[in-house]
Amino acid sequence: MKKIHNTIEYDVIVIGGGPAGMIAAGRAGTLGASVLLLEKNPELGRKLLISGGGRSNFTNAEFDTRTLLQKYGTRAKFLHSPFSQFGVKETFEFFESHGMETKIEAEKRAFPKSDSSRSVLAALLRFMQDGHVVIKSDCEVREIIPCDDGYTITQKDGATYHSRKIIVSTGGTSHPETGSTGDGFCWLEKLGVSINKSNAALVPVRTRETWGHKLSGLAFTDVKVSLVVDGKIVEKKIGKILFTHTGLSGPLILNMSKSVGEAMEEGIVTLAIDLFPKEDRGMLDDRLQVLLRQNLNKKLKNVLKEFLPASLVEVALEQNKIIGDIEVNALRRDDRTRLCGWLKAITLTPTKLMGRDKAIVTSGGIDLAELDMRTMESKKCKGVYVVGDALDIDRPSGGYSLQLCWTSGWVAGTHAADIG
Repeated sequence: MKKIHNTIEYDVIVIGGGPAGMIAAGRAGTLGASVLLLEKNPELGRKLLISGGGRSNFTNAEFDTRTLLQKYGTRAKFLHSPFSQFGVKETFEFFESHGMETKIEAEKRAFPKSDSSRSVLAALLRFMQDGHVVIKSDCEVREIIPCDDGYTITQKDGATYHSRKIIVSTGGTSHPETGSTGDGFCWLEKLGVSINKSNAALVPVRTRETWGHKLSGLAFTDVKVSLVVDGKIVEKKIGKILFTHTGLSGPLILNMSKSVGEAMEEGIVTLAIDLFPKEDRGMLDDRLQVLLRQNLNKKLKNVLKEFLPASLVEVALEQNKIIGDIEVNALRRDDRTRLCGWLKAITLTPTKLMGRDKAIVTSGGIDLAELDMRTMESKKCKGVYVVGDALDIDRPSGGYSLQLCWTSGWVAGTHAADIG
């Protein structure tokens, strides 16, 4: 770091103190570069702290890189080089070497053993401390100005910094309350970098049915959801869903939300939820009959609570016009089979996708064809690197978004530190 005509110069300047920015800054610093990290919020990692419901699903424990990259869809072909430099194995080694114990849960989702995203943040802060990274928070960047020997960054308070290497880690536009407002896209466009339109990608779905709010907070694992367009099933997924006061959320719904949004532009869309995908309707009916025969003189609604969550019992009876106060022995066969059929195909009607404020990540961003993916450097603007959620890479929930941050940030930090 040196000061020239009131402008402070660093080898590397990282804009954005999210996951990708922090690991990039730490990596460049530990390789010997002088590094400045600028963050517009009062503290670092604001979005990281709310990720995974505050637990931070920091990666997915899929150690076969080819299998892992399939989760990134058509962008997988761009990712072989960065993931060969820093993949899932290296991510586990990194966090464990910085004092964070880890654990693996269903669907290979990896979490800190503490169940707190603050453990992830603490590891990154230690890493940056090891690299002597200078951190300036509450610093809002106004613009990036290209010059003969690099770039000058001006802040809204008038401060200026200079560097030959800039790492842009400003995220997409999801959760704007955390500071992700798309500023980086504006700066990069002015530098001539192409931006693909940014939209909310992994978002909850609002549904029309008014009874849905009665199930708010109810979660189901291993259910099947079918996306139906004009009466035809176009997509099916199995996973975890969550009923909310406005509709549906949970990993399965988030991962299906882009398809739902596209389908809503094409025709009449419904979501059919099968709560018991491992049983056909006959098997489910047989199992229910066993329970009912054991409780013939009890109230139906009380017996069904041994079979289903209480709030779902109320809704199921209401939707199928079955009186819950009758004794089990008074239940008609037609009503019983209709109830089983409903549980195998609970139908909800999407009305809209929730906005960016509810999005886990955004789609769109920097066109990968504009980057040298071996280094994360812009082909048009030498010395400018782009990482994390600013990249145009769709990915499902399950740790894949944060893994992209670690991979792209590490690679960018490594090559930006090559100050030769």
